[in-house]
Amino acid sequence: MLNSVLSLAPSILSADFGRLADEIQEVEAAGAELIHVDVMDGSFVPNISVGLPIVEAARKATHLPIDVHLMIVQPEKYLADFARAGADIISFHVEASTHAQRALNQIRELGKRAGLALNPHTHESCLDYLLDDLDMVMLMTVNPGFSGQKFLPSQLSKILRVSEKAKSAAHMIDVQVDGGVNAETIGAVVKAGANIVVAGNAVFGQRDRGAALRGLRQAAAAHG
Repeated sequence: MLNSVLSLAPSILSADFGRLADEIQEVEAAGAELIHVDVMDGSFVPNISVGLPIVEAARKATHLPIDVHLMIVQPEKYLADFARAGADIISFHVEASTHAQRALNQIRELGKRAGLALNPHTHESCLDYLLDDLDMVMLMTVNPGFSGQKFLPSQLSKILRVSEKAKSAAHMIDVQVDGGVNAETIGAVVKAGANIVVAGNAVFGQRDRGAALRGLRQAAAAHG
């Protein structure tokens, strides 16, 4: 487990790519625990974002763990490439790989932490035979593909159920939530059992990134 308390992972999808290194270093100095990188292929999701060069650039810009979220088909073809580029955590969607267990094992063999992402409609029962192979479950609280979407309250009960599954495992599994999290929603997310929260616009969309991160932590503590 990364941490038993809340860890914040600003998503660079909402950052200014013209000054990406500075953006990453600002949130590192402000106390972020991870840097989240969303990789989209225009096939698994209806958008195209960044790839290996951006992961390499992020790795050079920070000492924080790089948390790579692959929204791509056949992620197993690229796991070694993202590991070499500097990813510390690699997550992919269960629907994107024909052999999810094999892909999770491959990530671990590369010396990285293995994560499985669940879309809002994906039932958590898919985890039942994969818990031994997981280091993190990522729960999407929006439909993946675009930043700035509205949080789906229907996912709160799912976060709770997944956090209970994670606790039942023989090893520690992090529960990450990604999508529409801000000061209004983070309390309920953490209360439901998430210990890693991805935030894009709620951090990089604010002029003062330190104040944004502090505000998220305060909101989580007050309402979680």
